[in-house]
Amino acid sequence: MVNMESKEENFEAARKFLRTSLETSTAIASALDEAGSNLERLQKRCCSLQASLRSISMQKSFIDIGNGLDSVLCSAAAVLRVFDALHELEHSPLTDSSSDLCMYVSNTKKLEEALKLLADNCRLEVGWLNGVLELLQDKAITNELFLVNIKKSLRILQELQAIEEGARLNGGLLSIACDKLEIVFHRLLMANSMPLTLVSLTSHIDHHATPALPFPASLTRKLQSIAERLDANDRLSKCQSIYVEVRGVNARRSLKTLDLNYLEIPIAEFENVQGIESYIDQWGNHLELVVKQLLEVEYKLSASVFEKICPEAWMECFAKVAIESGILSFIQFGRVVAERKNDPFKLLNLLSIFRVLNGLRLKFNHLFRGKACEEIRTATKDLINKVVNGASEIFWQLPAQVKFQRPTSPPPDGSIPRLVSFVTDYCNQLLSDSYRPHLIQILEIHLSWREEPYEEGVIFTQIYTIIREVAVNLDAWSKAYEDITLAYLFMMNNHCHFHNLKGTVLGNMMGDSWLRAHEQYKDYYAALYLRNSWGKLQPILAVQKDKLSSSNVPVTSQDMAKRLVAFNLAFDERYKKQSHWVISDEILRENVCKHLVEGIVPIYRAYMKNYILSIENDAKVDKHIKYTAQSLENRIRSLFQPELSKHGSIKQVDLISKIKEVSHQFRLTLTAL
Repeated sequence: MVNMESKEENFEAARKFLRTSLETSTAIASALDEAGSNLERLQKRCCSLQASLRSISMQKSFIDIGNGLDSVLCSAAAVLRVFDALHELEHSPLTDSSSDLCMYVSNTKKLEEALKLLADNCRLEVGWLNGVLELLQDKAITNELFLVNIKKSLRILQELQAIEEGARLNGGLLSIACDKLEIVFHRLLMANSMPLTLVSLTSHIDHHATPALPFPASLTRKLQSIAERLDANDRLSKCQSIYVEVRGVNARRSLKTLDLNYLEIPIAEFENVQGIESYIDQWGNHLELVVKQLLEVEYKLSASVFEKICPEAWMECFAKVAIESGILSFIQFGRVVAERKNDPFKLLNLLSIFRVLNGLRLKFNHLFRGKACEEIRTATKDLINKVVNGASEIFWQLPAQVKFQRPTSPPPDGSIPRLVSFVTDYCNQLLSDSYRPHLIQILEIHLSWREEPYEEGVIFTQIYTIIREVAVNLDAWSKAYEDITLAYLFMMNNHCHFHNLKGTVLGNMMGDSWLRAHEQYKDYYAALYLRNSWGKLQPILAVQKDKLSSSNVPVTSQDMAKRLVAFNLAFDERYKKQSHWVISDEILRENVCKHLVEGIVPIYRAYMKNYILSIENDAKVDKHIKYTAQSLENRIRSLFQPELSKHGSIKQVDLISKIKEVSHQFRLTLTAL
């Protein structure tokens, strides 16, 4: 309903405008009729002047005048013919432009040409008459009436010459025609500008295909012809403004189908590692959609309408539409990420941004060329500089970041330090196909800016240096434990972690010999742990077993009870101390518990069998029995488990919190550097 009212208002405004234009045109037509009559009178007078001059053609001094008059008469005839043609076209601008647009544009062009031809012929005629007038005055011709007629004719021709300029002024014939063409141009654009459906790049559609233009060829030709006429009348800037306004609004409407709220998120909120990763993924997908599906169409559409006029006009329109669409907000998002505080995950973020920009590099170079797109190119170049410099800076400082963690304390439970698991996972990511190719490109670019050569294998060398620093940290941390047994368990855990890198990108890079060495160290520290921690339990019961087997040494139930109490105390002491220790790897944990069970439980079971036989007649001694063989085994197997939640799942420190903690520590080291 609102649209109908708006249309009626537009029609009423157009009707009033046309009525005013009609009245103006009528007045101009009257002036043109009067000018035509004056020209006819001028022609008759010129003919009379020519006849008079011929009567004295015997005088040698007037030969030049006759020649001049012949030229004047020829030019005057041309002026009259042009004026007749102009008189036929003077009503064309007042017709309905929408009824036959092609005819309207054609008549407008003819009107322009007729006005220009009239002005040119009048200019030529005025020149000839001025020459004749000067010649007659020099010859002292005394026919004042004849001179007055020439001067009057000059005045009339000068007025006719000014018709072209008046036609281009506001309210003039050409001005009215151009106003109508601008209205039609706007109407055609509005009627045919529909928001584009931006298809996800993950769909089955072939994204390498060239996007089709939203306008049919016939409509494009109409827009092009209107733009050409407006350009011919110095109205191209207004035509461009109309185009940019309509297509810019349409581009923004197309983008409303996407969720782009993340583009407005302040930098402070990007410190959430999990959030920023998802935002960057969205950003990459959306930027590809905007460039490949939206701006590609706008580029070709601008070219089809304005290219024949001039390339500058075409690129100016496209550049403004691109800016209106919000392309600079995508570039600004990348800047926000690049200007975050340095941490290891920022390197991955920058690599993701570089991957997107590098994938669109050819498209950017194709679309955003020329002076008109300088703002977009400058913003993009600045972003690339920040990404390359920022990523290179973080990458080269990674070993130093690891080294700066050396003074920190190792985990109190002997588990794998967060730094170790973080660094190995991080290095695996850097070496993966998702990041390594882009990291290589960034390092090549950065080194070329510094005029330094890129050496193959520099990434592997840097990763090796990082892992070496981790190993040095582990040696330092193991010496920080007061309990040597816990230090053994700590080293066993970490060597197992490194051995488990077998089959990963990092493990393959480090090599089989490196992996086998860590496997051997794992077994070595496991043996040290078992011998130093639990090895002293066996002799307590084993000695008693020897005594039991010797018939020369009498063994009483009290002696056996004392041995049992000593065993219980030793076992409980170790269990209490190690109940919070952790063996991170499940297989390693099961193997250690298996060795403990196999080394302790059979001896304990045999001892308990003899002990129970010895106390058959002494009911008071059974109070020293604390564990059955099965309960002792269950207790051993419950050791080294990560803390369990009430639901039975592993209760670990939240991964994001862990990442943020390690990243924060790295960030501090970057500041220290």
